[in-house]
Amino acid sequence: MYRVGEKEIEAFSRALLSRDFFKINSAGREVQNFEEEWKQMTGAKYALTMTSGFAALTSALIGMGVGPGDEVIVPGYTYIASALAVTAVGAIPVIAEVDETLTLDVKDVEKKISKHTKAVMPVYIQGFPADLDGLLSLSKKYGFKIIEDACQADGGQYHGKYLGTIGDAGAYSFNYFKIITSGEGGALVTNDRAIYERALIYHDASAVAFFGDQLNGIEQPLFGGTEFRVSDLTGAILREQLKRMPGILSDLRNNRNKLSDKFFYGSSVIKVGDIRVTQAPSHDIEGDCGTTLPLRFETASDCRAFCERAAAHGVGLTVPIDTGKHVYTNWTQIMEKRGAYHPAMDPFLMEANKDLQHNYTPDMCPRTLDLLSRTAYVMISPEWTDKDMEFIADAMK
Repeated sequence: MYRVGEKEIEAFSRALLSRDFFKINSAGREVQNFEEEWKQMTGAKYALTMTSGFAALTSALIGMGVGPGDEVIVPGYTYIASALAVTAVGAIPVIAEVDETLTLDVKDVEKKISKHTKAVMPVYIQGFPADLDGLLSLSKKYGFKIIEDACQADGGQYHGKYLGTIGDAGAYSFNYFKIITSGEGGALVTNDRAIYERALIYHDASAVAFFGDQLNGIEQPLFGGTEFRVSDLTGAILREQLKRMPGILSDLRNNRNKLSDKFFYGSSVIKVGDIRVTQAPSHDIEGDCGTTLPLRFETASDCRAFCERAAAHGVGLTVPIDTGKHVYTNWTQIMEKRGAYHPAMDPFLMEANKDLQHNYTPDMCPRTLDLLSRTAYVMISPEWTDKDMEFIADAMK
């Protein structure tokens, strides 16, 4: 969480004291207004607010018709929820390498495309944009859908377009650790009417037919789904957070750029003692959310030595190989192929999936593991002053 205050308290109180804060209401209509405001900002035709980024990913996959017999390619560096959303719909996650930017490697994606590939899921980890031009080209060539996991990239862009709106559908997260937050929450966007209708039905199957006019104009048949609906208490907070988002992103990007200049002197490489440090590349540095300054080292031991020296001078860095469930080797449920509690519901045991690509091994993405072990993150604060950044840059030097 970056910024929260009286405006969110006032909005929450407004919704609460209305005594009419179910999603469909005749009072503030906070969720529906947030969806309109999110669409207006991103330019997407359709938006649905949900309980989490996982809910949005799962609903988007359902909207795309992904299920048993299908493969979805995901990067080996992302939170486990990306892969679990795939198993939640009965499909198989195929794990691919990341490139130098720590986002999905287009070349490895093409190697892992099969006749079963239904979708590819680029993930904008730390707000880093992926090579969407490359993925869109592959999508046209092979005919798969693109589902963007923008859960760590609220408000991020790629060549002037909002992340999440470039593929067939996009998912965002608003939990406590994201750029804007309602504690928990998420959203789905798409320009595809069929994806939207199926996602609408799936994400609120027990209520969408009974409250308001949500099914007006819906042509998809009703089917059983789940309940990812949020209340107007969430919507009210998100509307205020959305107002803060441009300032948060501007300050994050400015501080990332300033720190980079103070440390690298405007170059992309610096020598600190006997250690060579490079700023990791980006597919769009201007669209990058600015949450992180990624440092790249020649060896894992150099990375560890640098982090130890920085810590001794009062600056803590994060090495992404250490981030638990963000690294595929730690996806216990996936690596051990337990995709559901009941065997009959487990996609790894389904007849339709028996010939798909799920022979996972800990060393199947060696480049990903190498890059993660040779990278260190400086986590950026939008509240830093120039004095703060001088201290951090000097301490790292």
